Amino acid sequence: MTEVLDGPDELDLPRYVRDSDLVVWGQACAEPLTLTEHLMAQRAAIGRFRCFLGIPASDTVRPEHGDVVSFVSYCGSGGNRALADAGVLDVLPCHYSSFPSLLAGGTLGADVVLVQVAPPDEHGRYSLGLAEDYFAAAIDTARVVIAEVNEQVPRTAGRSLTASDIDVIVPASRPPAEMPARQPDEVTRRIAANVAGLVDDGATLQFGIGALPEAILGALTEHTDLGVHSGVLNDTAAELMRAGVITNARKTVDPGRAIAGFLLGTRALFDFADRNPTIELRGTAYTHDPAVLAAQERLVAINTAIEVDLTGQVNAETANRRYVGAVGGAADFLRGAARSRGGVPIVALPATAGGRSRIVPALSGPVSTARADAGVIVTEYGVADLRGQPLRVRGERLVAIAHPDHRPALADALAGTGSPDGRRIRDRQGAPS
Repeated sequence: MTEVLDGPDELDLPRYVRDSDLVVWGQACAEPLTLTEHLMAQRAAIGRFRCFLGIPASDTVRPEHGDVVSFVSYCGSGGNRALADAGVLDVLPCHYSSFPSLLAGGTLGADVVLVQVAPPDEHGRYSLGLAEDYFAAAIDTARVVIAEVNEQVPRTAGRSLTASDIDVIVPASRPPAEMPARQPDEVTRRIAANVAGLVDDGATLQFGIGALPEAILGALTEHTDLGVHSGVLNDTAAELMRAGVITNARKTVDPGRAIAGFLLGTRALFDFADRNPTIELRGTAYTHDPAVLAAQERLVAINTAIEVDLTGQVNAETANRRYVGAVGGAADFLRGAARSRGGVPIVALPATAGGRSRIVPALSGPVSTARADAGVIVTEYGVADLRGQPLRVRGERLVAIAHPDHRPALADALAGTGSPDGRRIRDRQGAPS
């Protein structure tokens, strides 16, 4: 039977969370702030337990909470970096598509799910509001589901819960966490313009998180009949929907609807999504499903990277030995776009960072995306289409879109003076022209 509390002050989490439990909640704007704040405040009374974190949009979880809580996450972005630097965050280097099964009774197996929902509708159904994503898969298998019913959460199309799905209801009224977009600089705008040239009218878009994906969407204002099938829906995508640029009319799967795993943005996005039948939130098992992605014609997957080597391998996880990114869903979407009729798998990144080239002879970190999955690499200096190309051609095309100051050294590496791979290429095929 569902327990309904009068307010957050009645919430005694040690009654529901046990020593050694794994607790999971919606990430970013979907974080149930009332519940997570109480969880951290009452952590010592619970004992040692674990939390699975996504992208943070708040400072609820801090390094000092590592005194009794063990944190694991798939990413090192935002506040997770401080946790990693303090040695209290472990990283799960897995494909995003694997998280639902891992959390719903798999290797991780969530014991307690904290969820933020909208108030019930006339049928008694609680909309998940801001995210279905990966965490909702654990609702069906967790021992305890605690719901923060927040009257300021939008009601969105997609999965909803009934009282029978929830063990404890905690009423709340507070603005959800927001993650506004950053204004793009000139380099970002140039990259965005290059990517925009690869997007045909009628294409369906997948895009990642950050200033660059937002800028790329902002460069598509002259396009028509675009669609969305993505892990995330942001403010800029909502603006394109309002402007009639994104209509979803020409999608081959889910026509007329923008599909996303979670909303990431500001109140303007939340209000636009509220009771909007053209936006539907789905779980990761659907948004990242290879069959669904392959069936979506003209799927353009837009992802970012920290660095790309001269063979097309992508590091999207570490920079200067710090874990700042994620394996994420890039491989899922790049493979989906490669299989999509008319699809384009794109990895976009600035040519330099801090004066150092991000097109490199050899990666300084892990291979997040294999070179076999590399498609089209874009910087502010141009486009390198690696699809179906041998190593020599790949290298030459990547050198051509590197910063001009770094091209001579990269060309030398390609010729074999700095790269074992390059040496083998040179010995078989001769020096680069």
